[in-house]
Amino acid sequence: MRRHILAVLGLIVLVAVAVVAYLAWPDSARLSVADVAGGRPDISAPREQVLPTVKTAKPIGWAAGQTPTPAAGLRVAAFATGLDHPRWLYRLPNGDVLVAETNSPPREGGGITGWVMKLLMGRVGAGVPSANRITLLRDADGDGVAEVKTPFMTGLNSPYGMALFDGQLYIANTDALVRVPYSEGQTRITAKPELVVKLSGGGNHWARNVIPAEDGRTLYVSVGSSSNIAENGLDKERFRAAILQVYPKEKTFRVFAAGIRNANGMALVPGSNRLWTVSNERDMLGSDLVPDYLTAVEMGDHFGWPWYYWGGYIDPRVEPKNPQLQQYSKRPDYALGPHVAALGLTFADQAKLGDRFARGAFIGEHGSWNRKPLSGYKVVYVPFTAQGWPVAGAKPVDVLTGFVDEDGRARGRPVGVITDRTGGLLVADDVGNAVWRVSAK
Repeated sequence: MRRHILAVLGLIVLVAVAVVAYLAWPDSARLSVADVAGGRPDISAPREQVLPTVKTAKPIGWAAGQTPTPAAGLRVAAFATGLDHPRWLYRLPNGDVLVAETNSPPREGGGITGWVMKLLMGRVGAGVPSANRITLLRDADGDGVAEVKTPFMTGLNSPYGMALFDGQLYIANTDALVRVPYSEGQTRITAKPELVVKLSGGGNHWARNVIPAEDGRTLYVSVGSSSNIAENGLDKERFRAAILQVYPKEKTFRVFAAGIRNANGMALVPGSNRLWTVSNERDMLGSDLVPDYLTAVEMGDHFGWPWYYWGGYIDPRVEPKNPQLQQYSKRPDYALGPHVAALGLTFADQAKLGDRFARGAFIGEHGSWNRKPLSGYKVVYVPFTAQGWPVAGAKPVDVLTGFVDEDGRARGRPVGVITDRTGGLLVADDVGNAVWRVSAK
């Protein structure tokens, strides 16, 4: 009898292990990144997993003399090195470049989830403490190398986006939008930042961005969700997964658009000044879902998160359901591929990289952790029409690659992208601790 019981127990354990392995086994992509990119991506059936597919690129940095690989007709060189986790860039009117050396604030929560998150962040080079600093880079002689690198502001709280507006420099900390007076040519600010509005902090997606709106009197501020699919409750997502419109004089804000899981890069398209953003979509639906995207955003838009993705596809994991929202979920304009982690965005109107890159959007793709094989880890370009929309049928064009070596290790990871005063493209690399400059040959 005892042997019989042990045999039955052993069989139950074996079945349980097999079920867990089936549900948790790393999911390999069945489609290429290009298949899930463009205006009409291939949206396949979800492959839900109890445990996520984890495939990361071990950070190793750049060896002496190494650089990323530019597209044909372009060259790349270091604009600045020796930085501390540079994430975001902003160009001041006099050509000086501000770089936010920053990272996530200390993560709350323990247990298995907290331990896994900390382990994952360390494996992808994001486990370092935040320097909480904005550094000024100045290339006064225009040779493409910053000869001045000096602390500009310190004592911030995981700063990210920066914007000059009405004589004030606005900084998007993880938990607040603040501002300080700015005079052209300043190399250091010691004034105590003034609170404009508080922002929801904590959880995941700590980075906040800010840009002036097209109306000349308000600001757009992006705030990512605190979770993957609101699994910790919708009350934790108040004023998150959204782009806010801030009224700086009144120190108030309203939700401009919602259902955007993690918008980072924002920019106004040249010509119409329509707001565009890139956003990271949800995880754990397989290596082919869901595509990150580039899209125009209008007042009142809702892009479906957490209940829907890509304009109405149901995420069956989300509770409570919200069937009334399905018909109103806006489909993004352009897919960038699954899990590429699109963060940086700038338009090409001030770039001087040749006719091939004269009208369109440059996008910094930080790189995947939830896809096998890897995706992202590069800077891409999406060509636009004269009317301010992605060219029909166009796929993303590689601009800067080589961030992952032949052994799958990360020399760097691109984030923010801007143009400098001479028309070069600057790329913040938070694993390589550098800012790269791409120029025409």
